[in-house]
Amino acid sequence: MPQLSALDAQFLHFETATNIANIAGLAVLEGDLNRADLQELLERKLPYVPALRRRLAPVPLGLDHPYWQQEDDLDLDYHVREIGLPPPGDDRQLADQISRLHARRLDRGRPLWEIYLIHGLSGGRMGLYTKIHHAAVDGIGGADVLAALLDLTPEPAPPPAGPPDRDEPPPGPLTMVARGLARLAGNPAAAVRFAARAVPHLDEIPVVSWLPGTALVSDLARRLGGTGRVPDLPALPAPRTPFSGPLSGHRRFAFVSLPLEEIKQVRKAFGVTVNDVVMAVCAGGLRAWLAAHGGVPRQPLVAGVPFSLRAAGDEGPGNQVALMTAPLAVHVPDPVARLHHVRHAMHRIKDRFSLAPARWLREFSESMPAALMGLASRSAFALVGQAAPPINVIISNVPGPQFPLYVCGARLLSHYPVSVITEVSGGVNITAFSYDGSLDIGIVTDRGMVPDAWELADHLRAALEELRNAEGTLPQ
Repeated sequence: MPQLSALDAQFLHFETATNIANIAGLAVLEGDLNRADLQELLERKLPYVPALRRRLAPVPLGLDHPYWQQEDDLDLDYHVREIGLPPPGDDRQLADQISRLHARRLDRGRPLWEIYLIHGLSGGRMGLYTKIHHAAVDGIGGADVLAALLDLTPEPAPPPAGPPDRDEPPPGPLTMVARGLARLAGNPAAAVRFAARAVPHLDEIPVVSWLPGTALVSDLARRLGGTGRVPDLPALPAPRTPFSGPLSGHRRFAFVSLPLEEIKQVRKAFGVTVNDVVMAVCAGGLRAWLAAHGGVPRQPLVAGVPFSLRAAGDEGPGNQVALMTAPLAVHVPDPVARLHHVRHAMHRIKDRFSLAPARWLREFSESMPAALMGLASRSAFALVGQAAPPINVIISNVPGPQFPLYVCGARLLSHYPVSVITEVSGGVNITAFSYDGSLDIGIVTDRGMVPDAWELADHLRAALEELRNAEGTLPQ
């Protein structure tokens, strides 16, 4: 009888015609995959993938967060679709198709996922686009769902020996209402508890952290609470950029693969981490794009960087993620200085996060009455998105397996994340996934703000070359 957490429900509530909460992946496969074979594979594996066999069971009058209800009769003819690209079937045509698919909302009366087989891709390849709602999984959970459908060899592995676990059915409408009313009665106390816990972390909360004296109040509260000092966070008012403000209902998508070995060479040469290099590459790519479209701001961009709150081995459902903000040094012209600026910023964030994980978003969501969350979320997104977006860009780096994987015998060549943009987090999302010696990067933009996402993809490739060619750093 799983119920959505308040944070899971937030991803349902903030959705509008322009803010869409789909997370997805584009797998590029070697060969051509048969739809019937994929449906047969899903028939065998889906009973062991809870996130894909559940649909929403709303609470009457919206008094509480919805429950998940197990769907035993999945309509795979609906969920598994196929389309074809016209000749020549190049990567840009594939990305255009993904742009259209990603902007469509999922049917909330069914399990919240769809898979598209995309035939006609050049070079004897095909695309496999898998879309799932963010209310069902976070980025790490989505990778786990993908892994459950893949095999280590061309021969599909048999399903687990034991029977799959079954969810208990959700409670009846009267019980749902009673529990919703009980939660509603407890919300004022939850709000008070959140307020008390939030004071030491006010300097972590976008917009609130800009208010004068916030850092001083947070530091004092931590001292009084016995926490002691933690690394200070920089003040980060986000500069206005061409990708700040209200979104349209249309998306652009592009992708690029960078050799993981080259990224590791830069890491070794400068004594930084792979993630530092990825962030610096994104900073360099965004700087080049901004220079060509209105000018580079004189201050850092504000990047939203998701951090997983999952403990090692935790395979729990739903979203267990925090969003930290970090300065992204697009204003620094020298690539090496930019990398070290990024390294310093990310280390401060990680040190702070390790001492006091930023769970404020989840706690804030839990403190709000479920019946008001939808209106509050949409109103807040509209207001903040138009007035003062606190974040310019989302950047995420998800580690993946460094060995080949297969779907129905077809080898997985690349896997590009396709993620979320919102009016609060900016009109650009850059998400990287490392797989089998490559860093596969998916770029999602708002069509009106960044009409050609491929331009940004080219700048990312050039930013890595700029770091590799920095004088006196790498063997040629």
